Amino acid sequence: MTLYAPARKTTHHKTNRPRAQRPHGPPSGPRRFRIAGADLSASVAVFLIALPLSLGIALATGAPLQSGLVAAAVGGIVAGRFGGSPLQVSGPAAGLTVVTAELIQRYGWRTTCAITVLAGLAQLGLSALRVARSALAVSPAIVHGMLAGIGVTIALAQLHIVLGGTPQSSAVDNVLGLPAQLARIHPSALAISALTVTVLLSWPKLPGRAGRLVRKVPAALVAVAGATAVAVAAGLSVPRVDLPSWSSHALPGLPEGPVLGIAAGVLTITLVTSVQSLLSAVAVDKLVAARADRSRSVPRSHLDRELAGQGAANVVSGALGGLPVAGVAVRSVANVSAGAVSRTSTMLHGLWIVLAALLLVPALDLIPLAALAALVMVVGIQMVSITHIRTVTRHREVVVYAVTLAGVVLVGILEGVALGIAVAIAVALHRLARTRISREERDGNPLLHVRGQLTFLAVPRLSRALHQLPQGSHVVVELDGSFMDHAAYETLSEWTSGHLAHGGTVETTGPSGARIAEPAPAAASDSAAPTCCRPWTPWHNHQCGELPADGPTASREGPEGPDTPAEPAETRRTSGLHLASGIGKFQRNTAPLVRDELARLAREGQRPSQLFLTCADSRLVTSMITSSGPGDLFTVRNVGNLVPLPGEESGDDSVAAAIEYAVDVLQVASITVCGHSGCGAMQALLGSGPDDLAAPRTPLRRWLRHGRPSLERMASRRHAWARISGRLPADAVEQLCLTNVVQQLEHLRAYESVARRLAEGSLTLHGVYFHVGEAQAYLLSGTDEVHSYDDVFTRVMPTALAEADGRETQAGEADVRETARAS
Repeated sequence: MTLYAPARKTTHHKTNRPRAQRPHGPPSGPRRFRIAGADLSASVAVFLIALPLSLGIALATGAPLQSGLVAAAVGGIVAGRFGGSPLQVSGPAAGLTVVTAELIQRYGWRTTCAITVLAGLAQLGLSALRVARSALAVSPAIVHGMLAGIGVTIALAQLHIVLGGTPQSSAVDNVLGLPAQLARIHPSALAISALTVTVLLSWPKLPGRAGRLVRKVPAALVAVAGATAVAVAAGLSVPRVDLPSWSSHALPGLPEGPVLGIAAGVLTITLVTSVQSLLSAVAVDKLVAARADRSRSVPRSHLDRELAGQGAANVVSGALGGLPVAGVAVRSVANVSAGAVSRTSTMLHGLWIVLAALLLVPALDLIPLAALAALVMVVGIQMVSITHIRTVTRHREVVVYAVTLAGVVLVGILEGVALGIAVAIAVALHRLARTRISREERDGNPLLHVRGQLTFLAVPRLSRALHQLPQGSHVVVELDGSFMDHAAYETLSEWTSGHLAHGGTVETTGPSGARIAEPAPAAASDSAAPTCCRPWTPWHNHQCGELPADGPTASREGPEGPDTPAEPAETRRTSGLHLASGIGKFQRNTAPLVRDELARLAREGQRPSQLFLTCADSRLVTSMITSSGPGDLFTVRNVGNLVPLPGEESGDDSVAAAIEYAVDVLQVASITVCGHSGCGAMQALLGSGPDDLAAPRTPLRRWLRHGRPSLERMASRRHAWARISGRLPADAVEQLCLTNVVQQLEHLRAYESVARRLAEGSLTLHGVYFHVGEAQAYLLSGTDEVHSYDDVFTRVMPTALAEADGRETQAGEADVRETARAS
């Protein structure tokens, strides 16, 4: 995540020192719209693929053929302009064919257009609620099964047109009617279809240098154009495309039909288009990241904005009499592969569709319907991906895939997806409850092997297996799982205490056989160290191994001689015992576990992945918050996590030196600024008067001058409040803590080395806010493009980012802003 903010003029304080020029402020003078050559060529390649596919999908749904062109144009222009995935291409998708065909057959074309508009409005509402990431929680096996089921249904329907007939209303009817269709094959239609399929499949495999050159022309275009040329030259009598006049183009009407049925149609279109578009956007991000040429950085997809763009496109497409719109993987892959660098290529492809629909109608009317049917049939077959089947099989989710596929083909899309979700939940519960406990002998000692997750459901079997082990023996318990709930932990802990009390020993190991350090309980030995620190229990604010307050005291030689009473035990503890005890615990318990890794780092040198700049507050434990270890973070701590602007360090270059060293020497990939709740530096800033900041008399006040821009930003009406999970901050201190993170990220961009790496696309900036009382981290949401000044810190959940929409009034914002302005 990289934050962009336009440069602004500050009028609160005047100074003779020249301010640093921000390298990425808005350019002066009039802006010019420029089209990169890569975008222009990519738009043409995508247009040549989209044109025949749009007509074929419209034919497969039974909609007017012009509706496919309308959807392709709107998807390119509207979704391309307002969507959050710059290189994703939207338009009529094969995955929507079955849904749209069923709606047209049941309610008619005009009502289907109205349903498309309502589905677009629903997508806009979901985008406002910021639930786009929730779509990623759907199991890939369900998504792949849904697409495969749609592909099978499409292929069965188009096979009838390929043979010269008419498809039936359902996949089952198409299968049952296939023998009769084979008995009355139309030779001309079959010949055109066979030619189309042959060219479509063989074109990408043309060998030699000449083959590499001609393969740049899309196979779909060559197949349809070749079949059309043969049909015209041979004078074959086959049904052809018939584009009516645009003056008679059907527009949407008021929905007619049962309310529940129309609502189900809206829900189906909304879910299918949203999930397909969001998953396609994620796939496009992966393709862009793997692209060899990174001379032009492409922002990652903003999923909520992408959902809003798709919603707007569906509203416009339905209103203009077009098919539902969704992100299309085939066209998006072609766009990325062609070297597109911005959303301009997507928008241009929509413009070419508009020009073709207006100027190329005579040429389009020559295309045989059998050629388009063959094209869509091949696309449907390719939706049943062997790679996807292998993937779900490797992850043991082939049952979910098969049930979803069968449900979509036999019952319907919503029903098939619901069946897939139910099976996926059942499989997950089965895996959670399935724990295998086996016993064997190793070197004459019993070994208890526990495979799977240890939950309360497995406690009876675990307890039975543990109590069958011989007393007084050396037992190895091997835990091959990633989760243990409280009931299982208590069972294992109590049995361990009892086994040790009877003279036995227990060694607990992980799945690789590595030993899990578990101190012996105090009951086992009076001399044993306290057992409050365990690797799998929560972190506690304590010091293990401390001497008790009434423990033995030592004498020291003082001014009165060797018999001078020792200083109080509490004084001795605070003057070094804690430190010595902690170092001793490290040498005993932690050093053996990290010695190999530290030795490797000593040989190879440090290679941290990020510069982590945070406050010096003792409550911030960076390794705990980020789950990092040695060599992961290059950490800089100072009072208030401040980043002085270049040239304003006032003699202290330590932060600037750390930034230069991390960015230029260590080549870190990201920089994180981490603020926290209850920051004393921010409280001091709010409590400072003008004289304190203008003429500071102490080192602390001189340092806090670097936080003055954060105070000004918070008091300025030019910036909206930073929000935390959708809500306003609790008070002015929390608001300043949040604003300070945003402001320090802006200061980072003023450093020449940071600006250079950001321009190259090899460095990202992140903002984090840690709420100490909640033990909760919040991540600053944003993209590489400037959308607004509204900075939102979203809660970091264990599996996803959960974003809530705040409902606070503007009165609370005004109250806190007045507090800041008064300060």
